[in-house]
Amino acid sequence: MSEKYKILGVDPGTNVLGYGLIEIDKKKCSMITMGVINLKKFETHQVKLKEIYLQLQEIIETYLPKVLAIEAPFFGKNVQSMLKLGRAQGVSMAAAITMGLEIVDYSPKEIKKSITGNGNASKEQVASMLKSILKINIDNQPLDATDALAAAYTYFNQSSSPLIAKKKYSGWDSYLKDNPKKLVR
Repeated sequence: MSEKYKILGVDPGTNVLGYGLIEIDKKKCSMITMGVINLKKFETHQVKLKEIYLQLQEIIETYLPKVLAIEAPFFGKNVQSMLKLGRAQGVSMAAAITMGLEIVDYSPKEIKKSITGNGNASKEQVASMLKSILKINIDNQPLDATDALAAAYTYFNQSSSPLIAKKKYSGWDSYLKDNPKKLVR
């Protein structure tokens, strides 16, 4: 990754989808923008998914991020809600894939732990910590937007930490060279 790049964070939803963009310049992080895509006005699930795809592509075309950091759906009791949320995540990822972005997903606990140090932190605690870390005023921002910003910042945290950063491999041969015990004979 070059020294200057942008990360798009997304908190998927079928009624409200949060997004947040940060820019990394020589290991310094700053917020570019954040907000929500309100999907409540659309009548069908299919139209909502189409809007997610089109509006995220527009955001990507406008800001040209290199990475999509997206919150992965967690397990819930309502199967229909989980299916809809998974579709919103999939359409978000498809929009990013077609635009050539690297994609990384994080569980809600991973994001909360990365931002606050506590995987069980509340959305309000995450927002408060982001305000402090990034030195920005986000008091009137919806929690969906701050959650998306947190996903983007989690990617920054993990990619800049030598203890957490995941090594990238060019193929199976290079992976197996570093991980010979993974080869089953």
